[in-house]
Amino acid sequence: MFRTRSYQNGSRLIGSLSQDLGELVASGELFELKGIGKGLGSAISQAVGEGRWPEDWTTLHDETPEGLIQMLGIPGVGPKKIKILHDVLGVQTIADLQEVCVKNEVAPMKGFGAKSQQKILDGIDLLARFSERRRLDIGLRYGQTFLAMIQNLVGVERAELAGSARRRRETIGDLDIVAAVQPEDVERVTADILSLNGIADVKGAGDSKVSVILDTSIFDGGFSLGHLDANVLDAIGGEGYEQLESGGTIDAQVRLVPPHVFAFTLAYFTGSKEHNIRMRQVAQDKGLKLNEFGLMPETELTGLEAAATSLSATTESEIYAHLGLQFVIPELREDMGEIEASASKMLPELTSLSDIRGALHNHTTLSDGEASLEQMADAAQRMGWNWLGIADHSPTLQVAHGASADDLLAQHAKMQEYNSKWKNEGVDFRLFSGVESDILEDGKLDHPDDVLAQIDYVVASVHAMGKWRSRDESQNTEDLLKCIEHPATTVLGHPTGRILQGRDGYEVDLHTVLEHMSEYNKSGVLKAVELNASPYRLDLDWRLCKRAKELGVPVVINPDAHSIKGLGDIDYGVMIARKGWLEREDILNSLTAEEMSGKLLG
Repeated sequence: MFRTRSYQNGSRLIGSLSQDLGELVASGELFELKGIGKGLGSAISQAVGEGRWPEDWTTLHDETPEGLIQMLGIPGVGPKKIKILHDVLGVQTIADLQEVCVKNEVAPMKGFGAKSQQKILDGIDLLARFSERRRLDIGLRYGQTFLAMIQNLVGVERAELAGSARRRRETIGDLDIVAAVQPEDVERVTADILSLNGIADVKGAGDSKVSVILDTSIFDGGFSLGHLDANVLDAIGGEGYEQLESGGTIDAQVRLVPPHVFAFTLAYFTGSKEHNIRMRQVAQDKGLKLNEFGLMPETELTGLEAAATSLSATTESEIYAHLGLQFVIPELREDMGEIEASASKMLPELTSLSDIRGALHNHTTLSDGEASLEQMADAAQRMGWNWLGIADHSPTLQVAHGASADDLLAQHAKMQEYNSKWKNEGVDFRLFSGVESDILEDGKLDHPDDVLAQIDYVVASVHAMGKWRSRDESQNTEDLLKCIEHPATTVLGHPTGRILQGRDGYEVDLHTVLEHMSEYNKSGVLKAVELNASPYRLDLDWRLCKRAKELGVPVVINPDAHSIKGLGDIDYGVMIARKGWLEREDILNSLTAEEMSGKLLG
């Protein structure tokens, strides 16, 4: 076990070196590095100098089933346990391991037990979910860091993220980067890419594409998930998830193309597939052919030869203009009506981060936040916000230390004192007092009506996910409708309860719920739906944001912040709001403090 850890540490060290490894070997300085012992250093020196690993290493690699290596990715399953499982039960793959656990063959073994067996099953499930896609915040963190490295390379004239990361999907598969490079510079740029920090493995490197696997050593300041509330952390896998993410990887492809086709390649690999199909149809209707190399007349030529006949475009906007279309920003390229709106020059003027003046759903130390009311208010002011809503948890959610009625009202009184003080001092900032109330049986709220009537607003949310997920859609929908009818309910919080890569939401007909909310808003009664900006939620889904907009249901983007840093999650909410076609007037966050007060207090 000690040797395993030392080799893992040595691997991370080598991967993060800024010096040339060959020079370190030649000078003998390799052995002076902390974490490189005599055995490991000798093996590395042999590999660099002779081009081959020690014979016992090669034998171990060749004779070890690949599945055993893959098992190391399961949280809590180390080499020692894997060897026992292999020797005693003949386990060779993750599928084998899952099967023997399901058959209860692991629990009776010495050193395991029922809890260990269930932990292995949970770890297998977590690894499967983790391996498919990454959340938007994680994918962007890798993508933007790697992109900055690519952009700084000599010979790279332009470079941009493409794919689902550029379209700001809630989860991201692998990363795509398109780089404009002159043909004579491709070989050098390729070599420079392969020498960058953070590359755990190279999957391929050809004339026009470099495929690599990135790991967390790409981040200079280290990797941290930051503060997570207990409900979210439990849903995504707890410590096992943190273990996976801290040692995680993501695939990335860099496509090296001549500058004159850059815009076409960027548009093509940005996608989506459905949007690209519609774009090709528009081109065909004009007697043209559109692909990653250009927009050209129908020709038998292919690739860069065909590009020589293309209409010129140095930006994507010029491609759309050639087709008689208004430029479609990447977030909207999902074939959700953007082509029709583009053709009629009716695309929305999407909201932006500069429109945000405040948010309603945030927590303090009164429940499960890690910052005080004063600290959260100060942070919001430093962000340039004009108002901040605090909605600490209600008593039913014991895991979040929900606030009692007395504590809630005391917090409300304190906010009123601060508001008076700021007003007298001419400070353009205001606090609004709320509560995140659990939605109970029959849509009831988690505080007496006379208590709720004294505060400014209520964010009504479902937290008893086990119960709600065990019920059918009609029952859940009915309870939400009843909750919305409660006079105190102002905002429907994280409407499906989903945790991305952690759990699906409960079954509910949100179309019916939004239609019900629409009727209230038409009559002048505020019933808003939350777009929870936590990258673990991003709920309301962007597809339904557009529907809320059509129905006239106000959306409020809420970071659901449990810390000062958590307020910054508003960024992800704005990304999803834009993807959901929302404009400034569609979100409550754009209101001034005075306007927000009018909405909440009437």
